[in-house]
Amino acid sequence: MSASSDAALSAPAARRDSPWRQPAPVWATAFAAVVAFMGIGLVDPILPSIAEGLDATPSQVSLLFTSYFLVTAVAMLLTGFVSSRIGGKATLLLGLTLVVVFAALSGASGSVGELVAFRAGWGLGNALFIATALAVIVGSAAGGMESAIVLYEAALGVGIASGPLVGALLGNWHWRAPFFGTATLMAVGFLCIAAWLKATPRPERRIRLADPLRALAHGGLSTTAFTALFYNFAFFTVLAFTPFLLGMSPYGIGAVFFGWGLMVAVSSVFGAPALQRRIGSAAVLHTALALLGALMLVVAFSGQAGIVVAVVLTGVPIGLNNTVFTAAAMEVSDAPRPVASAGYNFVRWMGGALAPFIATKLGEEVSPALPYIVGAACCAVAMGILVLRRRHLAPLKELDAEQGPAAAPATA
Repeated sequence: MSASSDAALSAPAARRDSPWRQPAPVWATAFAAVVAFMGIGLVDPILPSIAEGLDATPSQVSLLFTSYFLVTAVAMLLTGFVSSRIGGKATLLLGLTLVVVFAALSGASGSVGELVAFRAGWGLGNALFIATALAVIVGSAAGGMESAIVLYEAALGVGIASGPLVGALLGNWHWRAPFFGTATLMAVGFLCIAAWLKATPRPERRIRLADPLRALAHGGLSTTAFTALFYNFAFFTVLAFTPFLLGMSPYGIGAVFFGWGLMVAVSSVFGAPALQRRIGSAAVLHTALALLGALMLVVAFSGQAGIVVAVVLTGVPIGLNNTVFTAAAMEVSDAPRPVASAGYNFVRWMGGALAPFIATKLGEEVSPALPYIVGAACCAVAMGILVLRRRHLAPLKELDAEQGPAAAPATA
């Protein structure tokens, strides 16, 4: 039997492997990833409380997101450079150490300026951890690339879902408590990785600082990255401005975003892989972007009950997009995966850096509906990029063809 026949027979078997049957080091990394992603939505329920406690405006408080994601985006260019020199495990532990330190300092902040600065340091640690965690999970997970990405996106979904809940529970006691709680959980993650994850081998070729930027010269990767930038602008408009629009207590805001996070987790883990196999990655992106844009318009022109329902439902297209964009960035170019991931994340997190401040300013000074109208327009722009540059996404069609329809494994 030929090698190609062997590969064809083994592919369905790999897809049948459950993404939940993983060795302890993968679960340790995934646990820490949950806590890392928890930090994204952690501050959502307490944004109004922080503004009140530090005598700050909503747009000033939104800088907690901007400083965090701006530093995260730029630091993505450093992740491969660092990990290729000190190894994946050491990079994970360095990132976790920075998160523990700066999360604790955030809780001790005496002004909104200090809090914004400490969140920037937190973003540096998160960048080192998140980018390397994906590479470690992909390299260590059983079941191949698909199982690894499902597990990674599950960690993202659980972290984003639990972040608002933890933020509400601790933040209702005091707005500083969620920061100290995150520092504690990250310290636990540090101990788990230090104990269970073996030192990962360093790559044969060291990654240079300019490699991620050079990788963006690839048409497929740049198309994916800039589409994701506009998508992330819409995503983080929902995340950063909605707490001020809801006008609820920390518990109320936490409940809304917990429901939203559950939608993110379910759609990313179960919905996205099935839809990719049935209609293809590009079609999933178009569908999810159109749905997200429509839901943002519903938020813009609805009363509070409509806003709550629409915000929770935005978790569905956001979960679909998160998984498909991650898979696309890892597969669409010929660059090494850590390099492609760094270049892609550098561009897409810029959307997360720009959206919170711009959206909050528009909501403060013009109209509360305008941030969501702009977010819907960003979804339309993202869809336009996909259409205009569709020829660069041909590798995704090949990947979808290899995965086959959902029933292929059983038939094989």
